[in-house]
Amino acid sequence: KINNKYLCIIIEKREEPIKWSVIHMKIIGISLLIMWCLMVFSLGIDMLQGFDVSQALYNAVSPFQVMEVAELFVLFLLIFLFFAETAYLFIKKRKQSK
Repeated sequence: KINNKYLCIIIEKREEPIKWSVIHMKIIGISLLIMWCLMVFSLGIDMLQGFDVSQALYNAVSPFQVMEVAELFVLFLLIFLFFAETAYLFIKKRKQSK
């Protein structure tokens, strides 16, 4: 449905807002699905070039082996922040339900 007054597309109306945990799970799920598809594509290309499965897997994970210390720090910081935010939201939700 197209709302001409605000020039936006309304997909569906909801009585209650979408919870952030649902949005986070969708983002994580789509990201993992895209990563999996790209890994399978990369492994397939490597195998078509004549590499065996173990060499193709090594080529898929080798970028993580050559990361600099600063890059590893940023990677682990982002992973930590994701889990910290998730834990914070879980604890906050738990306190509100009591």
